[in-house]
Amino acid sequence: MYDAAINLINNAKKIIVIQAENPDGDSLGSSVALEEILSDLGKEVVLYCPVEIPKYMRYINGWDRVVTDFDTSADLAVIVDTAADVLITKVLETPGVRHYLESHPVLVLDHHTTKSNLSFDHTLLSTEVVATGQLIYDLSTAAGWAINQQAAENMMIAIMSDSLGLTTQNVSPATYAVAGKLAELGASNAAIEERRREFMKKAPEILAYKGELIGRIEYYLGGKLALVHIPWEDIQKYSDQYNPSVLVLDEMRLVEGVELGVAIKTYPDGKITGKLRGNLPIAETVAGYFGGGGHQYAAGFRVYEEYDKIVQELIDATNKAIKDYGNQTA
Repeated sequence: MYDAAINLINNAKKIIVIQAENPDGDSLGSSVALEEILSDLGKEVVLYCPVEIPKYMRYINGWDRVVTDFDTSADLAVIVDTAADVLITKVLETPGVRHYLESHPVLVLDHHTTKSNLSFDHTLLSTEVVATGQLIYDLSTAAGWAINQQAAENMMIAIMSDSLGLTTQNVSPATYAVAGKLAELGASNAAIEERRREFMKKAPEILAYKGELIGRIEYYLGGKLALVHIPWEDIQKYSDQYNPSVLVLDEMRLVEGVELGVAIKTYPDGKITGKLRGNLPIAETVAGYFGGGGHQYAAGFRVYEEYDKIVQELIDATNKAIKDYGNQTA
């Protein structure tokens, strides 16, 4: 299953590694891990993301090598951690990038179960593992590529980020085995966590803002759906310091009776994004109603629509997903 991906990489001299415009620990950790591995193979590697890496993610070594200018001189593009057009909108809207992707080989490395809907020809390598970082470990092992200590640390970060410290439902015995192998290669989860905590520390104003967000949470479907709205003004003011959605999503899931927590962001151009976290395995189903995807317990979507309409559709989609899940488990 890895042959096509290995051949694409072996035949390329210069590779651009692309993240979506919502970078997270898995996408960034996977990208810098690839840079380490491919550079050791003698490849020239460019790390690209259409947005600046947020401050709270800068505990990941190599973040400062991610650029916001797309290098069209690369032989091969590798997209990490997404296989959906809607999550690389900014990438595709960058002048010249769509033409590049339509005229060059593209390898997609993704671990989400949602089917790829990328609108250009690409080679997809996707397996149901906990993180793209785990997929990259499996690919490197199959290819016989060396994994140095920094690459091991970056893959450990990717896995720990998407699995919430190996606590999510999709963690498997293989995940633990890979984490153990990465530790043998020199990745120290304790050292990673120490750095992460330093960068995750909040300014007093962020803690006060978290309290404000908690006060805004609305409940629907008899308390089964928790929803918070984050307007553009908040995004501008706080997102560089801390992702507003992350501040409250886990708090929302811990409310008694809540089956799905959703943070919705609204932008001046009419764009609306939703980040979903569930106590029932329905997040991917609900996000899919809006063309998004992800995992059963964590997913997201992006649309261009009126906020009030999206809220009503979200209520309807969540209600249906909860009922369908109940029927399946009855």
